[in-house]
Amino acid sequence: MRIDLIKYQALGNDYLVLDLPGPLDEVVALLPVLCDRHRGLGSDGLLAFDPQAMTVRIFNPDRSEAQKSGNGLRIAAAHAVLEHGAGERFELRTAGGANPVRVLSRHDPEIVCEVDIGRPSFRAADLPATFEGEPDRVQLRTEAGSVEAMLVSVGNPHCVVFDQPVTRERCLELGPHLERHPAFPERTNVQLFEVLDRGRVKVEIWERGAGYTLASGTSASAVAAACMRAGLVDEQVTVQMPGGDLKIRREKSGNLVQSGPARRVYRATVDLADFARS
Repeated sequence: MRIDLIKYQALGNDYLVLDLPGPLDEVVALLPVLCDRHRGLGSDGLLAFDPQAMTVRIFNPDRSEAQKSGNGLRIAAAHAVLEHGAGERFELRTAGGANPVRVLSRHDPEIVCEVDIGRPSFRAADLPATFEGEPDRVQLRTEAGSVEAMLVSVGNPHCVVFDQPVTRERCLELGPHLERHPAFPERTNVQLFEVLDRGRVKVEIWERGAGYTLASGTSASAVAAACMRAGLVDEQVTVQMPGGDLKIRREKSGNLVQSGPARRVYRATVDLADFARS
């Protein structure tokens, strides 16, 4: 069976996009190989996009489905504009809810847009996590050491870690243990951060189901939310990730809006039988 896929990247966080209707179950079954950067096309996951309903389903390389992805939403928005003629304003729906989109600029093959991520929650039950209420900080013990973290949901779960070295090496050490920590029955995304000033934060990210990643829109939003709650930054902040910068602002409603680019990389025609034999 031959299918068409388009690859996009947003600040180095890359996804394959499959238009629906299509053989979604067959493609998801092959994601560990398709997403492999040496044996497949290479990506951080798959976006299944329905141009009629304007819905997006997000799948990780390990076949698990994510509720939301900020970069994934901006990629889906770019795909909707470049491939399906979407206008300046529209709405994308994910398992995590509806997300308004506004296109800021278009320079084919790159679209810069802003996406309303929604209002963050600090309720442990919303992640879910095995704590009560809305804890300010929690203590988590791992084989890589004990950490202090803030729990944040922006439609998907995040563990924002305080006072750790913000390096790739430390992220690789802590990430796997925190993602699968018993406190998070559905696993979690993990971020290490350093506040540079009231308007800039440096971040390293371990993504649930994908591992170390260059950028994550929901992770950037979760870090911004945690820093705002802790009084460390202002209402607008630039989150600096290895893949590039994302701007986050908090509206009067409490919703977080992120703005940044997404770019089409290539088109591919794939014979699924080739990967089924990998």
